[in-house]
Amino acid sequence: MNLLNIFSKISDKQPVKNEAASHWVKCKSCHSLMYYKEVENQNYVCPKCGFHLRIGVKERVKLLADEGTFVEYDENLRPIDPLKFSDSKAYTKRIEEGHEKTGRYSSVVSGEMTLNGVAAQVVIFDFKFMGGSLGSVEGEKIVRAVNRAIEKKQGVIILSASGGARMQESTFSLLQMSKTSAALAKLAKHNLPYISVLTDPTMGGVSASFATLGDIIIAEPGALVGFAGQRVIEQTIGSELPEGFQRAEFLLEKGSIDMVVNRNNLKKTLSDLLTMFYSK
Repeated sequence: MNLLNIFSKISDKQPVKNEAASHWVKCKSCHSLMYYKEVENQNYVCPKCGFHLRIGVKERVKLLADEGTFVEYDENLRPIDPLKFSDSKAYTKRIEEGHEKTGRYSSVVSGEMTLNGVAAQVVIFDFKFMGGSLGSVEGEKIVRAVNRAIEKKQGVIILSASGGARMQESTFSLLQMSKTSAALAKLAKHNLPYISVLTDPTMGGVSASFATLGDIIIAEPGALVGFAGQRVIEQTIGSELPEGFQRAEFLLEKGSIDMVVNRNNLKKTLSDLLTMFYSK
């Protein structure tokens, strides 16, 4: 395969290492071409401009967990189709497609880990599974993680990456917003910390519920965070919105979040915050 053919196949997505073309990654921000190992070694942060590429659950666990400490719970929970919902595809078909992409039947992985020796219950969203949408299984996993945290007197960390509530479950999905919020209120009554980490993107019903209820709300640089999309809002109010609207830095400036943290500093930041909360 010549170089012209290789570069013509370069994508903005994470590389698949069994093809020559996929050994190169193109940054969506500065459009630099980089060898995948160079990006991988920086936890998928562009070494040229600092743009944060989207990553999956395995990369998140590797980034945050002390080696060998992550234990997954509730991995056998699977969604059902009570409404027999079908749009362009049946809901059951979409679930199977999500499973083929991720090896899971949920957009959420929940478990326990230590971060620099500090224990916590952790929930991680995977955008590859139906856009990280919030359904009944996802809500149940979050509630169970909170209950384990109360039982073990630990904090909870939720890393969100979601387009919002799962339309295929209708009201069943919307109820997860109140269900998870109520569980986190119970966590607060036990004086246990909840840290919310907003990654790109965190939208819709997720941003309107547990994602913005953290004792501390952290966002990765450049993360898109909001309820409705910018185009919808502009059409509704009839005017243009400021540049960078709904991005992490804009939200920090306006006081909607507490801090923007580079992915390479996230583990230390989280462990330091948990240590501070636990000491109190």
